[in-house]
Amino acid sequence: MSADSRTDCIARIAGRYEGRWLQGYVRGKLRSDPVYEATRELLTGSSLPVLDVGCGVGLFACWLREHGCEMPIHGFDLDGQKIAKAQRATASYKDVTFHASDAAQETGRRGNVVIFDVLHFFGAAPRRLLLDRMAALVPADGCCIIRATVGDRSWRFAVTRVEDWLLRAIRWMPSDAVHYPTVEEVCTPFRERGFSCEVRPLWAGTPFNSYLFVFGAPASK
Repeated sequence: MSADSRTDCIARIAGRYEGRWLQGYVRGKLRSDPVYEATRELLTGSSLPVLDVGCGVGLFACWLREHGCEMPIHGFDLDGQKIAKAQRATASYKDVTFHASDAAQETGRRGNVVIFDVLHFFGAAPRRLLLDRMAALVPADGCCIIRATVGDRSWRFAVTRVEDWLLRAIRWMPSDAVHYPTVEEVCTPFRERGFSCEVRPLWAGTPFNSYLFVFGAPASK
């Protein structure tokens, strides 16, 4: 996608949201955050539904649709206000639904699972339970893609903690971080089920300690 096409795409998505502040947030997020395009590229070619866990205001659903991806998309978030914004922004898209509910309780849907910036809101035991349940929702040859802040001693981690504190201070995030997981804590539930595992930094010019985890389900589960 050319720079002009990308700019137009971001403008179209931002125009789906109400209010100047939210439109500004959407433009800034889509311009600077590499996770949406990196994950779209990984999902290209798959017709499996996408289960977007912690979907927020639905930016990833918009990104997929504006890039011609037609698979069903189901978003889950506990923040009902964000879900309402997501529903309004995506009302004209086909096969996009949002649920103000806990994805860990989901039993009726399966597909490729994406989880962006959610894991640090869980303690060790609840996070392990979430990952176990998400792994169970991925069908054979599907995948689970996670973007998470890894807890370590790097300057990037320190910067990320400051950003998270600011997001909480302006009440964009509903709760404080509980625990930032290690790479091994994220990978173990999937490795134990025979998933392949790829971990790579997802910095792309940002100062944050973000990593992308890509877990591929075995051909027969």
